[in-house]
Order: sequence, then structure tokens, then C-alpha cells
Amino acid sequence: MPEPTRSSHAESPDVIIVGSGMGGATLAAGLAPSGARIVILERGEQLKDTPETRDARAIFQRGFYRPTETWTDGAGQGFNPGNYYYVGGNSKFYGAVLIRYRACDFRPIAHAEGTTPGWPFDYDELEPWYTQAENLYRVCGALGDDPTEPRHSAPYPLPAIPDEPAMAATRQRLRRAGLHPASLPLGVDIAAWMKRAATPWDAFPDTRTGKMDAETCGLAAALAYPNVILQTGTKVQRLIMAPDGKHVEGVEYDIGGARHTLKAGLIVLSAGAVNSAVLLLRSSERGIANSSDKVGRHFMNHNTSAVLAIDPKTVNDAIYQKTFGINDFYLDDGAGGPPLGNIQLLGRVTGQILKASLRQVPEFALNWLSRHAVDFYAMSEDLPNPDSRVTLDGEGIRLDWKRSNWASHLALVAKLRARLRAAGYPIVLARAFDRRTPSHQCGTVRIGLDPAEAPLDPYCRAYDHPNLFVVDASLLPTSAAVNPALTIAAQALRVANHIASNDL
Repeated sequence: MPEPTRSSHAESPDVIIVGSGMGGATLAAGLAPSGARIVILERGEQLKDTPETRDARAIFQRGFYRPTETWTDGAGQGFNPGNYYYVGGNSKFYGAVLIRYRACDFRPIAHAEGTTPGWPFDYDELEPWYTQAENLYRVCGALGDDPTEPRHSAPYPLPAIPDEPAMAATRQRLRRAGLHPASLPLGVDIAAWMKRAATPWDAFPDTRTGKMDAETCGLAAALAYPNVILQTGTKVQRLIMAPDGKHVEGVEYDIGGARHTLKAGLIVLSAGAVNSAVLLLRSSERGIANSSDKVGRHFMNHNTSAVLAIDPKTVNDAIYQKTFGINDFYLDDGAGGPPLGNIQLLGRVTGQILKASLRQVPEFALNWLSRHAVDFYAMSEDLPNPDSRVTLDGEGIRLDWKRSNWASHLALVAKLRARLRAAGYPIVLARAFDRRTPSHQCGTVRIGLDPAEAPLDPYCRAYDHPNLFVVDASLLPTSAAVNPALTIAAQALRVANHIASNDL
């Protein structure tokens, strides 16, 4: 990607977008054809293609790409968050699962521990934008196997990525056990990915070698227009309010150790569910866009576990593995009870990856375990709770995540264990992911119809400030139980269309 050049365009943009992740990059792609002068401010730099990008020991054992910052939890204990600061944001490391929320996820759903609030619009409102997002991100998928699949107005742009032979056999075993495995919609050019190196893509960084992420799709589409500029190494510190107290004039940011100011008619925060909330809270005594006192609240992070199905009599020689998911327990528990969640294959978990969590176990033993294991990811909805929140801790960040719906997640893992054993896997191991893994953080600046309950309207405009938008995972009023990237992208395209029609 060429280095951006300074110009009058960069000094006086029409739109400032803070962050180049899934929300910001896709919004820029949607706005670019309008001709508006757009500057994207990204605190990170572009990932370089070095040997570490496909080195499991570097990534998982040494934490080569993890940030150096420390946040505190609700008890005041410090921890290292797993958020990434690069061009493209967290999508550079994601599993590239680009799945739609189910239609029911837009309505209130009764879970064992509470009822979700639903969305301010239904699935049909977002459906055309899902289709556009699937085309932008060149999604590979197949319709017909998933009983929970919502209505599609068009087929997936590309055919599903095929199972490797070991996964085809696993899919058949699970079908015989009464499950309905369905191909995952994925944003991966499998030939390009494997040409760079024979590794999984899940949790491996994409250096423009086959993953369809915020940089390679959304940002690339935006930067094809001369009216869009990307400025890297730019850390936004706060928003600047206009004298009338109603409009946001611009942003203050640091670059190369110096403080700068940039102003624009429209300001869009797309820094992620934690950092967008932090910027709003840090920018004034009561927080910007916070008359509802809801900024930073309702933080959600999926309840997730890794589940390893082990059969010493079979060998798993798959490389990437992550090709199908299971939604048999998504709408209910299989017996008419509350919903439990989604199951999908993880990227192949090798002995080198297992060693990161099991440091006392020799790697050769973990290699044997991996050779006979199939790796699954169980994911359950986290319910919005106003006391689960992001706040300021001096100059730092405090994340007090109050996990909810955990009993349902344990029930999902138990259901999966039972079906895996029925499918002939005598050993099933499970381990929950903790707060160091950002399992789809969302909800801190949510959309809604009532300004007293939500900082943003259904088009992600701040109720308090007509020229301020927040377009990233913050906007999600519910976490559902599937990967949120495509939903964020679809809403970003919907918001871009609204802005282009009404504000530019």
C-alpha cells in the first residue's frame, strides 16, 4: 500500500474516520463513491510479511503480535488484552467467518438468564446490506445445509471452501450422530493462503496473502478512490466539541510524538468496542454522546470454549480445518428449551499452539494429541448488562466484564461432548477462553430507538450530536451467538448509504 501524501484534502476533510477495522474500512468503502473528502486515522501500521506471520511458536507461545498495553479488570487487576493495532484492526487475525445473524437475533429472545432487547429494526432491513457486504468481502459459502440460515436474496459470491479429507470424514461422523454440519461462509482465497505457507488462517495474521479482511477488501475498495486518504501511526486522544456543545468539531491526535488537530463536518468513531467508548468518555467530564449515561455500558464478549474431540484410532492430517459449523442448538437446546449457541471448527490446533496453554507438557506429547484431535469452538450469547462496562482508570482502561448466560454455555459444551462421543470420539476435552481473548467485544455504544437507553439512533448517529457517528462493534445491541464481522460490515454499508443521501 503506498504511503499517503499530505494535501489540502488531508488538512480539510469532509469526513474523519477513526480506525480502519471492519466498521471504519467498510464505511469508507461505502462513502468513497460520494466524492466526499475522507481521512482515515489509524493508530497502527500495516502488517509486514515476515517469517513470524506463519510461525505458530512466535504467534502463540511468544505473543509476537500482542500489544504491550495493560488494562485493569473489575477488581483492579492488570491484564494484557488481546486487541490488535494494525491497519485492518482485529480482522487481520480473525477466523474470517462472515456469517449473518439469524433472523431471530433481531427480535427479543428469552434465554435461561434473561431476555435480549432485540434490535431497532428487523432482519429484512439489513438483508440487502448483508448481500452487498458478502460481495465486498468475496464470501465463499453454500446455502441449504443450515436449518437456521435466514433468507438470502442472492447466493454467496463464491462456492464454499471444500473440506479437507479428514474434515469430510468428521462431517459424516457428526451427521450420523444426528447433527447438521453446514459449510461456514468464509472470506478466504484458499489457494493464495496456502501458497504463502501451509498453515491455518484462524488467529494467524494476514499480510495480504489470501484473507478477506478489513484491509484487503473494505480499505482497498475505499483507497481506490482519490478522495480517500489513510494516515497511519496516528493515535486519536480525544474529540473536540464545538462552542455550541452540540457538534463535534474534530479530533486531537498524536503522530511522531507531536499533538495535532484535525477538523471535519462529520466525525466517525470506528476504534472498536472498547476504544471508541474510551474516546467518548475521555473527551469531556461527563463523556461525549453520553446524556443517557450508557456509553461504555452493556459490554458483551461471547462465552467461548475450545473443545477437542480425540480418537486415538484416527489421524487428523488437516491443515486449515475450519470449514463447517453446527447450529442445531442455536434456536433452542434441542428439546424446546432456551437457545444455547453456535459450534464451529477452530483453525487447526497444532502441538505448537497447544504448548502456549500447556507449557508444562512436552511438545512431542502435544503433537500426538493434535494428530488425533479435531478442534471445535463453542460460542454462546453474552447478554447486555449495564454494569458490564468500560470506564477510565486514570489514563488507562478499565474493563469490568460481567459474564452472563454461562450456564447456557456449559450446557452447549455438554451437548457437544455428548454428540462427539456418540460420533465415536472417546475423549473430549474442553477449556474456556478468558478475558485475554477478545471474543467479539461489542455493545458499548449501542443503537436503539430510545435516547434514554441507547447513545445512537438506528443509523449509528449520536442522539446528542448530529454530526457524530459510531460504526464498529460498539453499535451492536446484542451479541447473538455467531461471529459479528459481517453484521458490522452490513450495518456500515447501510450507514454509509444514509450519510451519503442525507449529510454530504
